[in-house]
Amino acid sequence: MGTPEPQFISIGKNADAREIAVQKSAGKTPGLMWLSGFKSDMSGSKAAALADFAEDRGQEVVRFDYSGHGASGGEFEEACVSDWLEEAEAVFDRFFTGDTVLIGSSMGGWIALLLALSRKETHRIRGLVLIAPAVDFTEELMWKQRFTDEIRAAILTEGRWAQPSAYEDGPYVITRKLIEDGRRHLLFGKPLHLGCPVTILQGAKDPDVPAHHAQRLVEALPQDDVTFTLVPDGDHRLSRPQDIELLLRAVAEMSKF
Repeated sequence: MGTPEPQFISIGKNADAREIAVQKSAGKTPGLMWLSGFKSDMSGSKAAALADFAEDRGQEVVRFDYSGHGASGGEFEEACVSDWLEEAEAVFDRFFTGDTVLIGSSMGGWIALLLALSRKETHRIRGLVLIAPAVDFTEELMWKQRFTDEIRAAILTEGRWAQPSAYEDGPYVITRKLIEDGRRHLLFGKPLHLGCPVTILQGAKDPDVPAHHAQRLVEALPQDDVTFTLVPDGDHRLSRPQDIELLLRAVAEMSKF
């Protein structure tokens, strides 16, 4: 399959300006919008499989990299949830004119939910397909659960902490800015209403986003049509062939022509 060259859009002003890489393939609606996870980008296996799937169907698909990720500009340590949400909103506004299905993986699930809420009044979001949605992860999964008193102290006093990564050669830095900004976007603790169906795919053996965390999201959406699928031997990435097949079936169901 041919992969379109990324185009770049400028988001933010003055010192906050950053160039965001976007790949779009035109096609039928509903369009598919891919939202990557934390420290992931649009070249990952699930994103690439989604793009091939859409091309086979002649369906519109858009992928992009957050600032500090992949081909986009900006420094990772300087970015935060507000930046990544602003970028997702800009991509949605500029590249989609009809019905759209949001597909978010891990942090991308949180961003997808925030985007669905901020653009709810457009009535153009057909539904969401979320893979191991890491809702409120900066607070619920990092600050409250995984971080020790020593780590929290380092973040508060030094402004940063280098966290070892199970997915990369080197550590990645968690900043005080990321933690404090994440608190502006917390979703748990209040009922949510998206006004569209939601499909959640979750691995039972996910060490990063536990299954009970995804269950909390189901409970937080009492007014929406939510389908929850637990993959008994699934990990966090859910990127094995059978996992990707499950994802694509869910997207096909959500985006019936």
